[in-house]
Amino acid sequence: MEDIIQLLPDSVANQIAAGEVVQRPASIVKELVENSLDAEAKHIQVLVVDGGRTCVQVIDDGKGMSETDARMAFERHATSKIHCASDLFELTTMGFRGEALASIAAVAQVELRTRRAEDELGTFLRIAGSKLECQEPTACPVGSNFSVNNLFFNVPARRKFLKSNQTEMTNVVADFERIVLTHPECEFSLFNNGVEMFRLPETSVRQRILDVFGKKLNAELLPIEVETSLVTISGYVGNPESSKKRGQHQFFFVNGRYMRHPYFHSAVMHAYENLIPVGDHVSYFIYMSVDPSSIDVNVHPTKTEIKFDNEQAVWQVLAATVKESLGRYVGVPTIEFDNEEKPYIPVIETGKLKYDIPQPKPALTDYNPFKPSIDGNSQTLRNVERWESLYTNIETESPNQNNPSLWDETPVSALPDLNVPMFQYKGRYIVMPTTDGIMVVDQHRAHVCVLYDQYMDSLSQQHRISQGMLFPEVIQFDRQELIVLEDIMQDLECIGFELTNLGGGSYSINGIPSGLDGVNPMSLLHDLVAAAMETGCSIQERVHNAIALTMARATAIVYGQVLSDDEMRVLLEQLFTLSTPRLTPNGLSVYTIIAKADIDKNFK
Repeated sequence: MEDIIQLLPDSVANQIAAGEVVQRPASIVKELVENSLDAEAKHIQVLVVDGGRTCVQVIDDGKGMSETDARMAFERHATSKIHCASDLFELTTMGFRGEALASIAAVAQVELRTRRAEDELGTFLRIAGSKLECQEPTACPVGSNFSVNNLFFNVPARRKFLKSNQTEMTNVVADFERIVLTHPECEFSLFNNGVEMFRLPETSVRQRILDVFGKKLNAELLPIEVETSLVTISGYVGNPESSKKRGQHQFFFVNGRYMRHPYFHSAVMHAYENLIPVGDHVSYFIYMSVDPSSIDVNVHPTKTEIKFDNEQAVWQVLAATVKESLGRYVGVPTIEFDNEEKPYIPVIETGKLKYDIPQPKPALTDYNPFKPSIDGNSQTLRNVERWESLYTNIETESPNQNNPSLWDETPVSALPDLNVPMFQYKGRYIVMPTTDGIMVVDQHRAHVCVLYDQYMDSLSQQHRISQGMLFPEVIQFDRQELIVLEDIMQDLECIGFELTNLGGGSYSINGIPSGLDGVNPMSLLHDLVAAAMETGCSIQERVHNAIALTMARATAIVYGQVLSDDEMRVLLEQLFTLSTPRLTPNGLSVYTIIAKADIDKNFK
């Protein structure tokens, strides 16, 4: 029998390694800029064409390389940053594996111009698909100039999985932001198709954050700082008033390296417990400094997953530091948020003055739709006339009586009779009898379903229902948001937004969709852009779904809102005309039925 195990050719091995290191154009930006920082560059330029699929160019004024080093840099596992295995636990550089340039050269066409300060001439190399095509002396400035062209030109299966130019550029900006936030002492610039997106001069950490994300963030940031024998923590966290459901900027850095760490994220959010509503998030920029031997960055090729020797102790220090900052700068008492219903606010009396603060109506614990209801000092009968006729068939057998889940498949004509008495429970649920028992409907989720269907219709039909603003507001978007905003601008116009570009990331809101009474249009626009960013702008249907759902959730009736009988009935009529009334677009239950048999069991 013949032997079947063989060594792969270097070209194939390099492409396999490139699959982990080079996932998209943003990976190239990250690796090349990190190399520039390791070369002690102070000025770094990044130029991107077509989201990076056509060209990524990184120019720096670092140390540069000799002729031999320039060629060796493209060999696998060739590096100047470590020399033995023990060096992996004392890393002070961004790169160390010696895989990045070899992986990039395996799947792209690369040109390098580089020169050291002590050399009169530099070196020019051209490599494509791991094959050296040209190497010769050249005149060039001190530093390195990498140009990576036609990414995945020799791996068409990988190239076709790249997203749209806007999506890839969004990822490039995200990786660029993570790097520039850790190195405010360096000057950076980023160009997209020849248009300058960032020009960041040397500055302080706080000013770098504002240069990247906008000056409006300045009023939200609270400083944190602590130094212990285990870890030194500094940076900024957002105040509780700045919390939002999505779109917040959250960054962890350790020893100048960006990292993802859900465990430490929970420490930060623990400090905000009872200060912000459940589900909200705040921005934070947290910089940690630890002994390099106490962390392991050699966990994943992207180097964003980092293990700590004493994670639990660092968690406690981090949570205590954020809590101390909140206590010092916010100075507010702890507030218990009740997410089930609005808090009861009593009438406050001071001397002869009496302040009647609006308060929710108490729950009707003994509510009975057949008894007279009390309105002030007078009693009025509601729903008394002909109420017997509504229950003539209440005890009759139904095909769905023993299987409430079949309501989803029930045709519209067999849906529950909406002419029966119904009432609200705690301002959250609509309760009504059915032939199968008692139906309980979540009023907010029901309205979300109805509005979602309407907004999806507006997007598909491309007709706007807009109302002009008497006093237009100015909204500011950061660079990532601007990339996505350009892609979804037509969709926003379809649902009724009228925006005018003022330049510099600012837009004037001249019109908003009708029916947005009580909704902050600026916050809503940020939420819409954030939803599109999470979804990915390359698939139109998914973007429409995200926009319609965000709009519906923002404009739907809130919990605690009192509805009249007619309003409840109209809402349910609209709900049950939908094709899928049982679940919201994001999969949450809209209503449930307490079966008559289950009720009877409790009285046996």
